[in-house]
Amino acid sequence: MPERPLIETFRVAAEPYYRPVGEEVRVFEAAYSHRLPVMLKGPTGCGKTRFLEYMAWRLQRPLITVAAHEDMTAADLVGRYLLAPGETVWHDGPLTLAVRAGAICYIDEIVEARQDTTVVIHPLTDARRMLPLEKKNELVAAHADFQLVISYNPGYQSAVKDLKESTKQRFVGIDFTYPVADIEAEIVARESGVAAPLAATLVRIGQRSRNLRGQGLEEGASTRMLIHAGRLACAGLGLEAAAQAALVLPLTDDADLREALGAAIAACIV
Repeated sequence: MPERPLIETFRVAAEPYYRPVGEEVRVFEAAYSHRLPVMLKGPTGCGKTRFLEYMAWRLQRPLITVAAHEDMTAADLVGRYLLAPGETVWHDGPLTLAVRAGAICYIDEIVEARQDTTVVIHPLTDARRMLPLEKKNELVAAHADFQLVISYNPGYQSAVKDLKESTKQRFVGIDFTYPVADIEAEIVARESGVAAPLAATLVRIGQRSRNLRGQGLEEGASTRMLIHAGRLACAGLGLEAAAQAALVLPLTDDADLREALGAAIAACIV
């Protein structure tokens, strides 16, 4: 039996659950039809990654995801020479693999990467659609099906870590936020397995926590965190204990803020 090509391991095999909340699916499909690079903007845990998994499945394209971090170098994206017995061998990085094979390459939280690293994507985001491999002295033309997608949380980033305008203007933007209450409750119920009334209670708790943002809290409870709380409740934990474990403790170490969040939880449970 022939060996399965590496790129095939990056296909999304089954349809991921995703609940559209606006025109994001249509916008992404229109962008992909012209292979325009896309920028997903929105708070942590609001569904950006799940959306892209759904779109990769819908478009039947492999999806290669890179989690950006402050130590990430250009070589981490494009590749490097590695030692082998008696020689050095070039190994493509995730971006190069996607460029050659026609996958969607998703760089998550791109502003966490060093700015000199993000410059490497520029030739892929204009009419050139080329990836220079300087160490290999090679210029890789992007496969016709290749698309570049990045994401970041503009509300969380400082001015020091924000994207440069010269980078932002290369992308089509899709804005994400937390869904309205009834849709978010539907998502929480579907993903966690809790009953609809309990999902609605969790959403009310989440909304109250988000109202504390800017009052000492950097982020309120995300949809992902509400799903975690629901799963704990499904496992037999009481709602207050589940909310404390999945929402309060991860959000803050400040005693006053924990007390405020605990009061919000108690008010929603009553």
